[in-house]
Amino acid sequence: MSDKHHGTVAVTGVTGALGSRIAARLADRGVPQLLVGRSPDRMPDLPGARRRGPAAYGDASAMRRALEGASTLVLVSGHRTGRRLEEHATAVEAAIAAGVDRVLYVSLVGASPTATYLNARDQWLTERFLAGAGIRHTVLRAGFYTATPAALADEEFVVSGPATTGRAAFATHEDIADVITAVALDDGPRSEHDGAILEITGPEALTLHEAVTRIAAATGRPYRFEPETLEEAFARRWRQGMSGEQIETWISWYQAIEKGEISLVTDVVTRLTGSPATSISDAAWWPSPNTARGTP
Repeated sequence: MSDKHHGTVAVTGVTGALGSRIAARLADRGVPQLLVGRSPDRMPDLPGARRRGPAAYGDASAMRRALEGASTLVLVSGHRTGRRLEEHATAVEAAIAAGVDRVLYVSLVGASPTATYLNARDQWLTERFLAGAGIRHTVLRAGFYTATPAALADEEFVVSGPATTGRAAFATHEDIADVITAVALDDGPRSEHDGAILEITGPEALTLHEAVTRIAAATGRPYRFEPETLEEAFARRWRQGMSGEQIETWISWYQAIEKGEISLVTDVVTRLTGSPATSISDAAWWPSPNTARGTP
């Protein structure tokens, strides 16, 4: 086995809630890391980790330099830019050019070319690109975050959106990070997860009313869910000053739940971590209201 296979893992998105957790877990296991991103000064200080960048996904030369010496790339999906497939593809091609052996791509449960949730369409396109890129890879489809409804609440702890009976198997950041870490640690020349699509979900599918009620009980805060019509949802967000793209994206998030596209429940967390998936009642972290990306 070459030195490179002894474990240098490049992790992107380390200034965010998921990437930071993945990097911390790998550091705890003594895995050498390259922390890759646009803002090295904002990256965590972790043992065995070197900061690389600035390197944006769409900057091929910067990404190639940042990834030199890595054997595995954990590619956390970038933000919706209108060119996300191109940015992801550039990052993957830079990884191949830098000698990276495999890519672990963080996608979304429900990813498909016709997904209701707009973010899930770009993820599907990236999955297709990876399938033909000629590099070992694993797709890790993350469920909708348990924390997102709490972050979407307004200052009165009200979560409003066009979904009533649809269900979603919300997953915690911790469970998702634990699964990705387990796959990253399986770093031999072959892995049972090569070419696999792993759907990471919570233990049960809940309506938003059920989920928000449990968030209220878990936090001791008066969260509540109020359903809206599509027209009400649009008008309220427009009055708040959200852009048309932000409105479309968030309404599609609710509608994906309403259509049952995120209701799948799997055993991936248990199978890969040895522990059951975490329920909303036992989640370890809650964001403040009105902190979801793209909200006013």
